Amino acid sequence: MTELSSPGSPPAVAPNLLTRLFRAREASLILILLALIAVTAAINPRFLSPQSLRDLALNVSIVVLVVVGQTLVLLMKHVDLSVSSILGLTAFLTGSLFVANPGMPIPLAFLAGLGIGALLGAVNGLLVAYGKVPALVATLGTLYVFRGLDYAIVHGGQITASNLPPAFSAFASGSILGVPYLVLLVLAVMVGFSVYLRSYRSGREYYAVGSNVEAARLAGINVDRRVLTGFILSGAIAGLAGVLYLARFGTVDAAAGTGLELQVIAAAVVGGVAITGGVGTIAGAGIGALLLGVIGSALVALRAPAFWQQAIQGALLLLAISVDIVLARRAARALQERSHR
Repeated sequence: MTELSSPGSPPAVAPNLLTRLFRAREASLILILLALIAVTAAINPRFLSPQSLRDLALNVSIVVLVVVGQTLVLLMKHVDLSVSSILGLTAFLTGSLFVANPGMPIPLAFLAGLGIGALLGAVNGLLVAYGKVPALVATLGTLYVFRGLDYAIVHGGQITASNLPPAFSAFASGSILGVPYLVLLVLAVMVGFSVYLRSYRSGREYYAVGSNVEAARLAGINVDRRVLTGFILSGAIAGLAGVLYLARFGTVDAAAGTGLELQVIAAAVVGGVAITGGVGTIAGAGIGALLLGVIGSALVALRAPAFWQQAIQGALLLLAISVDIVLARRAARALQERSHR
């Protein structure tokens, strides 16, 4: 976009290369991603085999889907720690529906997952928006409540692939032109929410609430309703991810999805979604999830100890937060200098 300057104002200074790279977080992540793939493939050519790429895409897709919902919440300067428990509980309940109703239509299973997830997300939203409980505390509590409910319902049992209709299990293995259905569904969700956040007033309200909640209220935004809606969407998306998790892995017990919440938050923040709210894109968050997934697969291909994956995730999370802090300070300093001119 071309900027216009007034006749008396000094000419705008073009940003240097480092500044432009910092601003284009997605571009930087893609370069890192390509370099990582090239180095790993040079050491172990089987890393780029069709089966390896397929497994990577299927595993990352479920994480990316949950990241989409988490991004909505993070944009409002909140966080949803309960997504892993929602995913696990929804996966088992959906499998139980198939056990109780073997002839149940598959679309109904997806609707059930969305509905259960939305209901659990509404609990979070009500606690945060109207109960005024900090999101970190509220969702940490429901993380354990939902997981405990999951253990109580599962009661030591599990859902196996033999309990599921073949057509449902085939959803994860089927493909169009080599691209799995599951991946196509996740891409459609990403595109839909990207357009929603960019082009619709209600989508832009997530950024406004996260940037300055009081200014958002003065602008006429119903902040409480927006926060409630964000948590409901996050829960519904986690519920959909639970249904896809069941289709992908076939076997689900009470521990399904455990620990996923930290991976999801790390992916979103690494992808440029500011933990302080108001900044970030769905595309960037998705690339962040892909980068973390490729790092995990690369470590396996290079036969590195598994604990390095968690260490690298933590380091990337700290680096991303540090970069955001530096950029925020630079932006504040630039605004201050302009106000003094």
